[in-house]
Amino acid sequence: MKRQLCALALGLIAVLARAELPAPVLQALAAAQIPPASVAVVVQPVDAPAPLIEHNTTQAMNPASVMKLLTTYAALDLLGPAHIWPTTAWSDGPPANGVLAGNLYLKGSGDPRFAIEHLWALLRQLRVRGIERIDGDIVLDASAFVPLDFDPAAFDNKPMRPYNVGPSALLINFQALRFTLQPVDSLVRILQETPSDGLRVDNRLRLVAGPCPSDWKDRITLRLQPERGGQQLEIAGNYAALCGERALNLAPLLPAEQASGLIRALWRELGGTLRGTVRSGRLPPAATPLARHESAPLAEIIRDINKFSNNVMARQLFLSLGSEPEGNGPPASAERAGQRLDEWLARRRLSFPELVVDNGSGLSRRERISAASLNRLLLDAWRHPLMPEFIASLPLTGIDGTMKKRLNGGAPAGRAHIKTGTLDGVKTAAGYALDASGRTLAVTVLINDPRANAGTPAIDALLTWVAEGRSRP
Repeated sequence: MKRQLCALALGLIAVLARAELPAPVLQALAAAQIPPASVAVVVQPVDAPAPLIEHNTTQAMNPASVMKLLTTYAALDLLGPAHIWPTTAWSDGPPANGVLAGNLYLKGSGDPRFAIEHLWALLRQLRVRGIERIDGDIVLDASAFVPLDFDPAAFDNKPMRPYNVGPSALLINFQALRFTLQPVDSLVRILQETPSDGLRVDNRLRLVAGPCPSDWKDRITLRLQPERGGQQLEIAGNYAALCGERALNLAPLLPAEQASGLIRALWRELGGTLRGTVRSGRLPPAATPLARHESAPLAEIIRDINKFSNNVMARQLFLSLGSEPEGNGPPASAERAGQRLDEWLARRRLSFPELVVDNGSGLSRRERISAASLNRLLLDAWRHPLMPEFIASLPLTGIDGTMKKRLNGGAPAGRAHIKTGTLDGVKTAAGYALDASGRTLAVTVLINDPRANAGTPAIDALLTWVAEGRSRP
């Protein structure tokens, strides 16, 4: 009887020990005035049957961009690391004597990273094939995805920020324009790096003295208004001289306007002429293929998504879970993608009853998952044959991505692959870290609290505690 009581007592002590957060983490939380009840933490060696730390693990919490771990891991397994998205050019008939008498069709399949250089290369293929003039229209076919009634202002009332761009089967250059701001004498020079036919910039920026504030973008105001022959983008506000030269990426135009302006500008730069318009439409069944661009493989795409927390690419990838190869078959939808994700979780024997997936990127107030479920996901990914591709997509502490400037020179530097997440009231991190003995541990920390943005030191304290410790008995 005494032995049974002793064993029970030791078991309770072990459970309590696992529930207790390390002292440096508690100290950092106290300094940030974040109560431990607002924090969930799991730390578990990938080869151990139980966690070293379990704190508040079953509570459904907003993961912010850490939700991208679920989306990218599922995509790796369902689509495969070599999966590509083609963007193709077609015509009503073959060109003759440098003239395409009918329409040119551009059909997308959901490429998450169809950038300006890829569009240029696709259009150049047409020029190399002898097409100089298009007498018809350029028709954009984005029918591989179900059309969305998307409001770019819904999330944070910043509709011109590129992270608020909605998904599209033919998303061109992230629907974004790149500008470079340069202090020159007493003025701010604006260089429009991304061409857009019909867009004129009205520069009303004022150069001011003083340090460069962290919220320098929020001090710039934007207004888009129509004018004869196109649109005018007014860029006003204050810009500190000490900010130096900086890039400003914006998404001021509607998808059709942005695509039309960019395609017209690039086609003209390539020496081509267009007599018709650029419009949306569908590829006819009897169209003739002309040219093809293939995206980077999925294994490379998820590196951009995870290392740089690209929300637009993550949304594209999530919808692709519900699409057929090369955009054939019925159009992909969020409902179909969510259903396929649920089926995949069931096959992997991962039951996450609290899971709420909105768009798969984490840029959502609705998405929810628990620390325990994220830990199970990390452990499952560790045992998967595609584990190397998955882990390589995560930011390396102190080296690259969203972790490049964190813990640089500290114990975790170069020894942890960690995906981070940030929203107002949300600060999160999850991934893998090596301890002092070389053992790999899965680490998850979720903070949901009005003061969460002050929680970075607590997360860094946990990663340092893992890196400096020895988890082997």
